[in-house]
Order: sequence, then C-alpha cells, then structure tokens
Amino acid sequence: MTSALFSPISLRGLTLPNRIVVSPMCQYNSVDGSATDWHILQLGQFSLGGSGGLVMTEATNVSMAGRITPKCATLCNDDNERALKRVIDFCRQYGVAAHGIQLGHAGRKGSTLPPALGGKPLTAEQGAWETLAPSALAFDEGWHVPRAMSTADIATFKNDFVASVRRAERIGYDLVELHAGHGYLMHQFLSPLSNRRTDAYGGSLENRMRLVLETFEAARAAWPAEKPMGVRVSATDWVEGGWTLQDTIELARALKALGCDYVDASSGALDPRQKIELGAGYQVPFAEAVRREAGIPTMAIGLITGVRQAEDIIAGGKADFICMARGAMWDPRWAWHAAEELGAEAPYAPRAMPAHPSMRPFVFPNRRKSAA
Repeated sequence: MTSALFSPISLRGLTLPNRIVVSPMCQYNSVDGSATDWHILQLGQFSLGGSGGLVMTEATNVSMAGRITPKCATLCNDDNERALKRVIDFCRQYGVAAHGIQLGHAGRKGSTLPPALGGKPLTAEQGAWETLAPSALAFDEGWHVPRAMSTADIATFKNDFVASVRRAERIGYDLVELHAGHGYLMHQFLSPLSNRRTDAYGGSLENRMRLVLETFEAARAAWPAEKPMGVRVSATDWVEGGWTLQDTIELARALKALGCDYVDASSGALDPRQKIELGAGYQVPFAEAVRREAGIPTMAIGLITGVRQAEDIIAGGKADFICMARGAMWDPRWAWHAAEELGAEAPYAPRAMPAHPSMRPFVFPNRRKSAA
C-alpha cells in the first residue's frame, strides 16, 4: 500500500517527507518575549520525527505591542533572536524535522492575561498596553478599545514584519507563515465586522485585503526565494455579515499571485457572536474549497485525530497537509504510529532509532527490516 499521507511534497526548495504538520501553539512561557527552556522541551520533542515532517513555532509577535499576553513570544529584538536560535539549534542538533515559524500581531485581542489566568484584558495595574486595530472597536464588552491605526502605524506594522522575517532567516527557519486569522490584527482588517475604515484600507473587499497583501509582499521580498512562505487565515467568521469562504478564496488567489506557497485554513475567533458548527474535521471543507478554487496548496486543521481520517483527507485531494495541535500534544509520536498503521515509513532521529519497529522484532514480528 502506498500512503498519500506519507508521500513527500516540495514547497520551493523545501522537501518534506510526509504531509503531517505540528501546528503553531501559543505556549505562554516566554519571558520578555524570549523563548525559555520550556521551548526546548516543547519543540524538541516534536523534532524527533514522530510528530510530522514540519514543526511550527508558536505564534510569534512582530512587536511587544503585538503580543496577546505578557507571556507571549516575540521576535523583535536581539534577545528574542538569540533565545529562539538557541532552541532551533538544539532541535537541529538532535532532531530531523523541518522548522517553520508563524509571525503575527494580536491587534485588539492583545493586552490580556494568559488563558490559564482567565484570559481577560489586563488592567493598568497589571501592565496593560495600548492596542491597535483597523477601527476603534473593542473585541467584546469590557475589552480595551483599540486605537485606530494611522497610515504611519500601518507602515510601522509592515516594517516590523519584514524585520522579524529577517530575524527568522538568521535563526535558520525553513518556512515562515503569516498569521491572518483567529481574530488577530490582519484578520481584523479583512473582516467588515471589525474594519469600518473609509480610507484605502477599508470598505471594499479589495481595500480590506490591502494590508494583508502589502504585508505579505514585503515579507516575501525579505525572505529567501528558495524558502516557502504561507498564510494562515480564518476562512469564515461564523457570523452573519462577516468574512466568508468566498472572500477567503479571493484572498488566496491574490496571495498566490504574490508568491504565497500555501494557505492554512482555520476559522473563527474574530467575534464572540460566532456560532461554530463543530465536528470531526469540521474545517476540512474550507481547505478543500480554497485548494480547488484558488489552485493553491492548503493545510487542513481542526479535530483531525484519526489515521484513516488523515489519510483520506490527503488521498481525496481535500488538502495537501494535515495540521495537529492538541493531537500532537496528546501523542507526540502520532506520525510513527500512523506510519505503522498505513504500512509507511516516517523519519526517526538517530537517537530515536532504537524505538523503530524494525529494531524490535519481538514486538513487531512481521515488520520487515528497514533502513530508516
């Protein structure tokens, strides 16, 4: 049997051995935006090959004001860069996975406590900072009212992304992803629910897409041509009158024309009025539609846990990758286990090879000797 899930795929100069991606997951364990030993543990375990071919570093903000919480990661100064390079160098030394980083800005959803502490907006006594957004509209009742961004703010925002992209290159990342979903700042510009501007960055779909497209174009120009760059989007707001799947398809077409290599199709998180229809693989149809209509590779995410489920998504042409977050946390060796079920091979880091089934004939008596 030939497995679609474990077939290789290339994005520009990066070839991955399978279609399994560890999603970026906020860890709320940074100090002044800098990675800590926790990140060595968290990303290191995913790097051994058992979690997939590509491991994404958590949403990393391009400025201190772009953080969600005081414990979030940033890549905006030399200390941040040194700390994260230490982590990725460690993963390279002992692991076999490729590494990507998701860059973002929280916008009006920033200046909050970490989720474990309630996730509510910070008070002045807790160190609240000014938040930015396309329009002076709070995320919800009791949240900070953001400052509507000026054209100078927009220019700074784009420059911050470019600077972080250059830092990501010096660290040695294989791939960069821009976060334009989950209700964060770029998504706030896209959705008519949060963007009430009357200038060139508001109103029509073309205008609301402008910030994302200009930022991507500038970031792409700063990133090596042989390395891939993608975008995570929320394919729908799940709110009447909000951002839609058809809007996402139009955005994906425009991004593809600028050199975008894939779209990671998530959904929601812009507006607390959302009504999400949860179910196994509930966001896969978004990835499938974008892939079909925009002609761009896609990543599918959201309640993908089963091996056959993942195999069918790739084999059926619904997406080019499957992304796992909580599933990867639950089973950091999911890819190894899936390979056994599908009769395929997954990479093993050298020091993990004693766990390979071919090295354990009494446990796997029917397993052929492998050169993995």
